[in-house]
Amino acid sequence: MDKQQLRQQIRAQLGKMTDKQRSELSQKACKTLIDTPEFQSANTVMAFLSLPHEVDTAPFILYGWQHSKTIAVPKISWQQRHMIPVQITSLETGIATEAGGLRNPVIGVPVPLEDIDLIIAPGLAFDDTGNRLGRGGSYYDRFFSHKRLRAVKCGFGFGEQLVEAVPVFEHDRPVDMLVTNQGVVHFKQQKKEKD
Repeated sequence: MDKQQLRQQIRAQLGKMTDKQRSELSQKACKTLIDTPEFQSANTVMAFLSLPHEVDTAPFILYGWQHSKTIAVPKISWQQRHMIPVQITSLETGIATEAGGLRNPVIGVPVPLEDIDLIIAPGLAFDDTGNRLGRGGSYYDRFFSHKRLRAVKCGFGFGEQLVEAVPVFEHDRPVDMLVTNQGVVHFKQQKKEKD
């Protein structure tokens, strides 16, 4: 199965989920994430603003603010095809909804890459070796390639988004761990054996 077919399959699956199911599974996934040592020890967390069909990140973002964590989200530059992490202090103000329901911050102080401890990355699908299938723009793959980035890269989604294999190209960058409503999987150990 190629990337486009897999994207269509996962989108169809996520589309069948009711709002109630999505909310309950999102709460469970957020609690699982909050309980990880990686989240607990992080001072600066780069999250993402969920699309309607994605796992809802609001619960862990709110928890982060309540526990004095700096929360950054990607500010997408469509012309330059890259994203800049900017600090946000609200999920209501300073955010514009763009084409396809993507929420993009219009204000926010840029956060230095080396200050980010944990990146929570969206994906349509993940496999059991840490490969992630994004929406097709390669924004996260390019972002993960920055030399100054030392953060733990964590995929975040529903258990239904874990698949047998994600098709991989040379520019694709894996995540170090995956958190879903079904638990936590770490990949870093497997990757190091191959190097």
